[in-house]
Amino acid sequence: MTTWTTCLTPPDAPDAAALLREYMAEMVRRWYGRPERPEEVTAALAEMPSDDLAPPTGLLLLARHDGRLAGCAGLRRHPDWAELTRVYVRPAHRGTGGGAALLAAAEAHARAAGADRIRLDTRADLVEARALYARHGYVEIPAFNEGPYAQHWFEKLLPALVDDAVARR
Repeated sequence: MTTWTTCLTPPDAPDAAALLREYMAEMVRRWYGRPERPEEVTAALAEMPSDDLAPPTGLLLLARHDGRLAGCAGLRRHPDWAELTRVYVRPAHRGTGGGAALLAAAEAHARAAGADRIRLDTRADLVEARALYARHGYVEIPAFNEGPYAQHWFEKLLPALVDDAVARR
């Protein structure tokens, strides 16, 4: 049996920086439809930094599959909602539940922080990501931002956390 675990990690930690670079390399490669150039990845990381994925503005989750570093997901905090970003599972670990594990962990952190919903934007070419979000209850909504690569917008309402003692009354 395989297991997925997640933990909070600063975006500048070595494992986090490596995964964020891999994520961005894949985004560049898929956008241009050819192998990425190192300078393009560096430029993309500078254009869309992840340094806000740390308290108090957000968080970054790293995922491990059977103990091996395998993926990441970030959350940015907004007054009543959270923005999901940087969802990435290394190719060798895809199809083993990593996306679901990252979504569940991100949703739990968002709820604990008081968010009533999660929103995200994604690109049209990331069909696997769009399918993952739809499978997990995210629905397409009108644009909520004007990101340069945003082509589809999703939202998922999060159930309120209820204390078990209160729920039994």
